[in-house]
Amino acid sequence: MTAVLLVDDEQLVRAGLRLILETAGDLTVVGEAPDGQAALDAVRRGRPDVVLMDLRMPRLDGLAATVALHATPDPPAVVVLTTFDTDEDVFRALEAGAAGFLLKDTPPRDLIDAVRRAAAGDAVLSPAVTRRVVERVVTQERTGRRRDALTALEVLTAREREVVVEIGRGRSNAEVAVLLHVTEATVKSHVTHLFDKLGVTNRVQIAITAFRAGLVD
Repeated sequence: MTAVLLVDDEQLVRAGLRLILETAGDLTVVGEAPDGQAALDAVRRGRPDVVLMDLRMPRLDGLAATVALHATPDPPAVVVLTTFDTDEDVFRALEAGAAGFLLKDTPPRDLIDAVRRAAAGDAVLSPAVTRRVVERVVTQERTGRRRDALTALEVLTAREREVVVEIGRGRSNAEVAVLLHVTEATVKSHVTHLFDKLGVTNRVQIAITAFRAGLVD
């Protein structure tokens, strides 16, 4: 079972999320929190695999809570779930260490799939958010980011570069394993090495590096 913590300052929203997630037989809600500070305490108690985190909350907002969680040993995957979708919200959340960013109008089936993917270590972005990420990366590319990305990739092995490309294309670990004819455990090992070599903290940042370097259209 994948354990999920719901963090939102609206009780009605939390109740709706719980109802959706508990229709899936492999997901269980282990706690709820009305703000970021309460979320930190709830994570220590419930040890969730995935945290669905709102952004705008009293006491401690979702971004600050994500940063705090990401600094702890073996942190849960944080998926930001919000009504806000401005560029700044997206990039601040990803830079804070979030594994993904979904809008609150995400269909129930997609929400369940996103929680499963986050628990498996995959990046989770809604299609609209993905387009924003790509567009911003292309803009940054014109300011010299491509050169920096290519330099960062020089330390990678040929197989690690292949993994970067497939992550840039949105592949999960399981999909990459099939394409490269290796085990999923091998792919996870490559991803861990990529975190260290590229100085990144999540798969989304690996994908951004792939776009900046021109490895993915």
